[in-house]
Amino acid sequence: MEFEALETGCTVSDVSDLVVVDLDPQVETDSVCSAGPGLLDVAQALFQNDDAGDVSDEDEDDDDDSGTDHQNSERSGTQLQRSERRSGATLPDTFQTGSLLFYERFKAYQDYMLGDCKPSEVKAFTADYLEKVLEPCDWLALWSTDIFDVLVEVQDLDVKNLRACVKLVLPLRCDGRGCRLDEDAMTSVLEATQHRVPLQELQVVYDESGDFDQTALALEHLRFFFKHIWREWDEEDEDDDFDYFVRCVEPRLRLYYDVLEDRVPAGLVSEYHALQESCSRCFRQFSELRSGLSADSDSELDNVSMVEGLKLCEQLETLKRKLHIIENPLLRYVLAYKGNSRQQCAQSRGPRASGLTAVHVVTESCSSIQLQSLLSVRLAPLCSSEDHQIQFHRDPVSAVDSCHHGDVVIILPGNYSVSSSIFIPDSITIEGFGFPDEVVIEKNSKGDTFVETSAADVRLSNIKFIQHDAIEGILCVRQGTLNMENCVLQCETTGVIVRTSARLTMNMCDLYGSKGAGVEIYPGSVCCLVGNDIHHCKDGILIKDFANELDGMPSITLENNVIHNNEGYGVILVKPGGEAGPADRSEDPAAVTADDGQQDPPTEPRSSPVPQAEPADASTAGSDSAAGRKWQFGRQLSRAKEATCSRAVQDLMEHQIFVSVQGNQFKRNNRGDFGTFFY
Repeated sequence: MEFEALETGCTVSDVSDLVVVDLDPQVETDSVCSAGPGLLDVAQALFQNDDAGDVSDEDEDDDDDSGTDHQNSERSGTQLQRSERRSGATLPDTFQTGSLLFYERFKAYQDYMLGDCKPSEVKAFTADYLEKVLEPCDWLALWSTDIFDVLVEVQDLDVKNLRACVKLVLPLRCDGRGCRLDEDAMTSVLEATQHRVPLQELQVVYDESGDFDQTALALEHLRFFFKHIWREWDEEDEDDDFDYFVRCVEPRLRLYYDVLEDRVPAGLVSEYHALQESCSRCFRQFSELRSGLSADSDSELDNVSMVEGLKLCEQLETLKRKLHIIENPLLRYVLAYKGNSRQQCAQSRGPRASGLTAVHVVTESCSSIQLQSLLSVRLAPLCSSEDHQIQFHRDPVSAVDSCHHGDVVIILPGNYSVSSSIFIPDSITIEGFGFPDEVVIEKNSKGDTFVETSAADVRLSNIKFIQHDAIEGILCVRQGTLNMENCVLQCETTGVIVRTSARLTMNMCDLYGSKGAGVEIYPGSVCCLVGNDIHHCKDGILIKDFANELDGMPSITLENNVIHNNEGYGVILVKPGGEAGPADRSEDPAAVTADDGQQDPPTEPRSSPVPQAEPADASTAGSDSAAGRKWQFGRQLSRAKEATCSRAVQDLMEHQIFVSVQGNQFKRNNRGDFGTFFY
């Protein structure tokens, strides 16, 4: 429907509710104005609506915070930074893509590259992603290897095999990294590869237009994935019915950034890398042995190889299980970490050759009254004989490092800031000369445990320990015995850890602030807690009940403690899920707390029972049973992730691990006074 509006040369068209105002450009402005305010108002309103729509579209674009969305490549100019090469280099600059944030990689893998694919579909999904994002040809890149960097031009892509067909850019621009390579040599190298090079080895040459941003990002995601996320045994998992991103990509990506940001102890990182190398070596041996077996052969050699293969398979599954535990942020410290090499190498000095013992006085400065009091109260009784000497130090770490067996460290009032851990490998006494709030030791740097003891008889008293920006716990009794009295422990991560075969006596201490457990007790240890205040932690006391043939049950004494205001349980018992009996399965769980992608337990209880892991088939026997266990752990993980859970219980105090329990108070613990965690 079309009609003429007044006499202004303006027409209004109304088609399917869409109104379009066409102004004749030859009509004078005053002519339009003379048509009256009605038509002019309509036109202005329509143009205002169009402007508002444009603003709305811009707002929607701004809401998308992805740095990897290939649909945002229409912007003018590059959004990536230039990675400048050293001065005098003959090669061009490339895009800076190595410093992407966690959420950028997370979004790229989850939304664009992998989605909800299974392990067997990873390469197909990756090829599909690359085919959509990469420029198909005619772009420059550096082919970077361990031996050389050379400028090439990409002519074609083979994304299914993750290869690119390239040719040299002439004149040759190459960096031989210590060796000279000419055009003939590089041509020979390319001919040997049939001019097909891995996509992971290409770095896109910097271009300000923005046309190659997504190509550079896609290659970075591909390179990072196969270097830090993908494992060569992932594709071999017979249990293929699970979301690869949730099971493997997310926890490994989080672990990578935790390590990058110094949130994982150096010892645990070394242990993880060593496990990776062992697992890779075992997988290669297993693959070679498997490929050499004949399906129809019954020879004795093949039977021997079959037995050897089953042993390698079980070893591989054990290593994969350990890697999975470290990758899971909830289980990482509960089950995996055994301490780093520097802690384990702290050696005892033993007694001095002269037979003398020393009293180490720690102070930056002191008044004459303090010195007189110290002499009369402590130094005179300790140094009454000639077999003692007195040494002065400005900080507690140097004093402890100077100690031999039997020495005493006296710390005068003051606030002492230390940057390194305090390792105590000898039987010594460390005491604050005053109240705990007057003798304060603060650790500000990231790194290992604040205080660690491994001697037969260590005594701590009257000291306040404050932990800042920490990775590991505030105190660890690795071996021997620690007697601690009237101390204050202001934690940052885990509180006090009592390792297997170690002993802790903790009296009249105040412990708070732990993001893990206030006191963490390992199998085979002895722990006596009397008159302590444990509060405002994730859990008050965590007891690990997963002893093997060599470790006995922990032995615990709890008397007159006040355990209150903890986020989780007052006392929680950690045990394997396979030990849950019928009574456990019939109870309502408090909540599911551990999944591959979940770090923190919810605070509200669930009403439905938690399913347990499916048992292995009891009807199989002999070699069939061993073969049936080939990938058993992987199947259990995917079918019964929810078997890793915690649940509230009425009381744990009748458990055989408790030697004496009396006079304790439990108040306002968020999830209950007692709980059990099954993994």
